[in-house]
Amino acid sequence: MRYGRTLILLAMIVACCIGIFVMTGRQKYMPNIVLQNDIAETVRENMNDLAVLEEKFPDTDILVFDREGFCIYPEGENLTLTKSRNNGDLCLAVTDGDRFLATAAIPDPSFSGYNKAFDQLACAAVMLFLIMVTAAVSFYLYIGRNILKPFRKMKEFAGRISMGDLDSPLEMERSNLFGVFTESFDIMREELRASKARETELKRKEKELVAELSHDLKTPITGINTICDVLSLKVQDKYVLGKVEGIQKKTQQMELLVTDLLTAALDDLGEMTVKCTDENAAVLYDIIRAADTRSLVRRSTIPECMIHIDIKRMEQIIGNIIGNSYKYADTPIDIACASSGDYLKLSITDYGEGVPADELDLIMNKFYRGKNVKDSDIDGSGLGLYIASVLMAKMNGELICSSKGKGLTVTLMILLS
Repeated sequence: MRYGRTLILLAMIVACCIGIFVMTGRQKYMPNIVLQNDIAETVRENMNDLAVLEEKFPDTDILVFDREGFCIYPEGENLTLTKSRNNGDLCLAVTDGDRFLATAAIPDPSFSGYNKAFDQLACAAVMLFLIMVTAAVSFYLYIGRNILKPFRKMKEFAGRISMGDLDSPLEMERSNLFGVFTESFDIMREELRASKARETELKRKEKELVAELSHDLKTPITGINTICDVLSLKVQDKYVLGKVEGIQKKTQQMELLVTDLLTAALDDLGEMTVKCTDENAAVLYDIIRAADTRSLVRRSTIPECMIHIDIKRMEQIIGNIIGNSYKYADTPIDIACASSGDYLKLSITDYGEGVPADELDLIMNKFYRGKNVKDSDIDGSGLGLYIASVLMAKMNGELICSSKGKGLTVTLMILLS
């Protein structure tokens, strides 16, 4: 498109130049025979006093050459007849009867006319070119300011919208030819911002509802668990005790799920707080013992040191990890502990089917459950490891998962005091 406009402009310039040339070329420059004869006669009559030519023909440049072709008028002119002819001068023979006296040379009016026409043509072409360039530049600036610039602004605005920036308005100018479109784009931005605000508010209320329900469910679950504890002490019938034990296990599972849901909801609301204190590492013995309700854990010695943790959150982390091992592996669980730089390294290993290598980086994502687990009848929310990893990060530690074919190892890097 750009090259097409350039070619059109050039074609217009060439056409105008040709038109001027044709018009100027039509002028006829007829030789002035009377003037030529008058000059020749004057030269013949005043061969001894050629200064008369300047008085009689003040507007005509006249050169007079002798029979050998040397300039004799005006005096001191270093010019020959040959050069005069080459310059395009009109040469007039001056004779006295049959005797040749001299040669008078005057500018050829035709040659001078064409020189004048050429000068006019060149001047007109330059003026026309400048006019066309000025018009082209003005047109380009007009298009750039009133069309291209608004389009670029709308393009940048659309890019900001796609990136989620709904707060920056689209500037409008009076000279903008697309003012209606600009206003419509900005109205769209306002509507999107309002819609996003409504969506955010609805999500916040939804998370608050989940958090409230999770918190409210804890009370009846705790009551059921307490009743089961009382029944297990008073009831002697083995059949009834088995049923009570089954109810208690399901209650504990529900309690873990509700706790996970509450923690995830609080995390989304930005209210999952962690309050770390300096504690003796021996506290981990009590935390592990409380989480090992089925006595499958085989503990190793924990080094004497001080760790920086939130005890309640650490109980939740270790409880989730051991609970996952109960649920998915149902094997003995080994716990190893050792110092590693600024951290206490606590590894919890089961001996179940393990996790494929391509899923190790995914099992800590929210609501993610492995491919093998999805096809099984095992209940779960996919929040346990996610919550544990978030809580470890809030305590300036780290949770790392690894699997070597069989079994899964979850390593907790606990910050030392």
